[in-house]
Amino acid sequence: MDLQINTYQYGDRPEVTKPDPEFYNQLGEEGIRKLISRHYDLLRVSSIKHLFAKDDAEFELSKQHSADFIIQICGGPDYYKRHRGRAAMMDRHAPFAITLEGRKTWLNCYKQALLELDIPENLVLSFWNYINVFSIWIVNTPIGTFRINSKL
Repeated sequence: MDLQINTYQYGDRPEVTKPDPEFYNQLGEEGIRKLISRHYDLLRVSSIKHLFAKDDAEFELSKQHSADFIIQICGGPDYYKRHRGRAAMMDRHAPFAITLEGRKTWLNCYKQALLELDIPENLVLSFWNYINVFSIWIVNTPIGTFRINSKL
């Protein structure tokens, strides 16, 4: 299965289409929580690991919040809304410098986790199409952060 990452310009806001509810029906709540956990475990060792909590308890809570959001988006119970209120994802991610390159890393970690699933390809593609577009909305920094070596 070829999961391509869409290319966008900084500031693009394409229309987002939610995944097919059958994705939730196939995986169930437990399956989605495992998917999110796997995704986060991959992120924790990625080039954007600095964006995630180092503390294990905080990291696990981030997994829970993310899984609650994805479960709700995919047609499951509205755990996220009940526990965290309205999604406001751009606001929630504002404290973090998220670049186009960071988005690619985030998506590549999702790609790896999704390709490990044993569900019909059309459902994986439905979810991929959602996160592929949704992820551009969270990019809030036009270029990467550079460190200047003062010894040069």
